[in-house]
Amino acid sequence: MRTLTRVAQSGLFLALFTAGSAEGQALAQTPPPQAPPPAAAGPTQGTATAPPNAGEARPASADQIPIDPKGLTADSVGARARSTSFTVKAQAESLRAAAARVDQAWVNYLPRLTARASYTRLSDFTPASLGSSNIKFLATPDNGTTVFPVPLTFNIPLALNQTLFTAGIVVPISDYFLRIGEGYTATIHAEDAARYDLAASGATAEANGRAAFYSWARAKGAVNVAERALADQKTHLQDAKNQFTVGNASKADVLRAETGVAAAELLLERSRNLETLTARQVKVAIHVDDQAPITTAEDVMTRSPPIALTLAQATQEAQTNRAELRSISANVEALKRQAKVSRAAYYPTLAAFADANEGNPNPRRFGVTDEWFPTWDAGAQLTWSPNDALGARSGAADADAKIAAVEAQRQAVMDGILLEVQQAWTSVKEADFAIDTTARQIASAEEAYRVARELFNAGRATSTTLTDAETELVRARLEVLNANVDAKTARVRLDHAVGRDAKIPQPPIH
Repeated sequence: MRTLTRVAQSGLFLALFTAGSAEGQALAQTPPPQAPPPAAAGPTQGTATAPPNAGEARPASADQIPIDPKGLTADSVGARARSTSFTVKAQAESLRAAAARVDQAWVNYLPRLTARASYTRLSDFTPASLGSSNIKFLATPDNGTTVFPVPLTFNIPLALNQTLFTAGIVVPISDYFLRIGEGYTATIHAEDAARYDLAASGATAEANGRAAFYSWARAKGAVNVAERALADQKTHLQDAKNQFTVGNASKADVLRAETGVAAAELLLERSRNLETLTARQVKVAIHVDDQAPITTAEDVMTRSPPIALTLAQATQEAQTNRAELRSISANVEALKRQAKVSRAAYYPTLAAFADANEGNPNPRRFGVTDEWFPTWDAGAQLTWSPNDALGARSGAADADAKIAAVEAQRQAVMDGILLEVQQAWTSVKEADFAIDTTARQIASAEEAYRVARELFNAGRATSTTLTDAETELVRARLEVLNANVDAKTARVRLDHAVGRDAKIPQPPIH
């Protein structure tokens, strides 16, 4: 009977370990590290036509997504987990911020317009005199002259209230080619990276939700196995009592059968606790109230079709589809554009400008008059600063270092993805093989149990023989359950590993 107890416990441990490992992968697995978007990061440079509009759908709240009353499936749990994930919501807000930076970069294409209005009150004063001069005038009938002193004073009117309106425009001609276009393209690439990050987080949430569902289904199956094991042990106990009554069994056989019943009851209790835990994990993944009832509507014991995908094909598909890799590539492109913006300071800046002034009095007009008078000016300006060029050298070196770091990170992420694909693909093959072997195992165990019970009831076998048969039957049932659930979980992981669940949002038209 100690054998049955140990095997029953090992069966529970197997269920716990398998469910725990699957759930651990589902809930603890995180996507490969992603390169952070550049600080000022956005299609290709050129003339802008209209401000972009991100137009991205944001995840709905859990209250807006009803639960199918027919029960949950892996697909429904995965879809709801993606839609209600707080990580996905955070990434959606990051995408919205990246789209706002694209809008901001687009504004730089517009010529810079300025307007200024000013009013000045001047203090009053008496204009200075230049002294006097003697001027001769013919003032007598006999053609004599008379000398009069005449003061030399300019009678300049004072405009004590001065008002000036100025409007100006600056067209950064060289910046269109050296800075603005590259900066706008950088923000576009940064927005693409944010979009890929959103797809990656959504895929991870969906895959984890599916895995959580299968862990819950595994636990429910373990409860069913434990209930059947308890029923078998109770039957064994009744058979032992009957044999003891007719003298074909000893009291020890009855006690051993009672111990088996107790062990099966413990196994059932632990299995139910595991089911409660995994159900709670599903509720957390889909964000429903803990008291809300949930049921399954998917039979995990149905065999999935075989995969028609070689390891080389899976690897190639992952290298092409994984959103994490595409995010890093987009960030690299954004950083390259930022490096070009930094290097633009090596060259002079050419800008055209024009101003219009309306003043009372206008300071450009000689002679102060208390009236409005318009003036204008236009020109071009070429500026260059050695300080900016020296600073640009450091900025470009910093951008180059970031590019090299992100590209190295991409290789590290690629290594992790290749291992993930290898593990998922191997797990699918192994689980499919296990389904075939466990099918033969359960058939053998059931027949062995039937024969052992008949022999025991006929007094031709010991209680130990029947106990061993019961133990092998419990083990076989758990193996069949685990093989079928593992096959479905492995397919979820393989789809995620090769990037089939990315669902990248469509970019807006810029």
